[in-house]
Amino acid sequence: MTDAPPAFELLPGAAHSPVLLHVPHSSRQIPADVRAGIVLPDAELERELDHMTDSHTAEIAGRAAELAGLTPWRFVNRTSRLVVDPERFPDGREEMAAVGMGAVYTRTSHRAELRPADTDPAPLIARYFRPYARAMTEAVADRIAATGRAVIVDVHSYPAEPLPYELHGEGPRPPVCLGTDAFHTPPGLLAAAREAFAPCGETGLDSPFRGTYVPLDFHGTRSEVGALMVEIRRDTYMTEPGGPAGPGLSRLAGSLAALVDAVSV
Repeated sequence: MTDAPPAFELLPGAAHSPVLLHVPHSSRQIPADVRAGIVLPDAELERELDHMTDSHTAEIAGRAAELAGLTPWRFVNRTSRLVVDPERFPDGREEMAAVGMGAVYTRTSHRAELRPADTDPAPLIARYFRPYARAMTEAVADRIAATGRAVIVDVHSYPAEPLPYELHGEGPRPPVCLGTDAFHTPPGLLAAAREAFAPCGETGLDSPFRGTYVPLDFHGTRSEVGALMVEIRRDTYMTEPGGPAGPGLSRLAGSLAALVDAVSV
């Protein structure tokens, strides 16, 4: 028996909804034993969480789920990406490893030390990353079994000004960036997103962040899995960094709900 909160949570939607809202970076929670391996003092760690947390994205997804005509499923990470980042490759395929931000970060958003460089990532990968990946794979498989398809909408946010860790921060930073995958993002899904988020301002494509999350068991092989990343510029709905949400949050939730409705039929 344990009183520890779950590391992630699958929140059920309608039985016949193909949509899975994936919220991987919204939490600030770091278990005490994981915190012990982070070298930052408490105040600096809080500042790093301000920069790296996609604040309020779980609330945006939750409100969208309430507004949607057919309630989508939601998969929400309940631990910080500073524990593990479930969207990074845990091996040499991960380009962010070059700046100390593979699946287990050793550097901060400003390229300072977060963990010792010789930290063994294996225990955190085993404890957090692999169970998360398995559960997300099962959630997608369940949507395929129930509806014949799955549509993953990856819900993120990003700062108005680039942070030093960004490898592709020199490009446009529109109010809403849509990240795509050549195999898993069909034209209809992209068009629906552009229309749904039009009330929120300009939508851009794959800048400053590109790609979208698809569990590896399906990636590049299962066309019935659609996927799109929605990256929301933080100044459109909150005070940066790490501050409260503003009225823009409701507008974004409405747009996300509109996208859910458009791809649920």
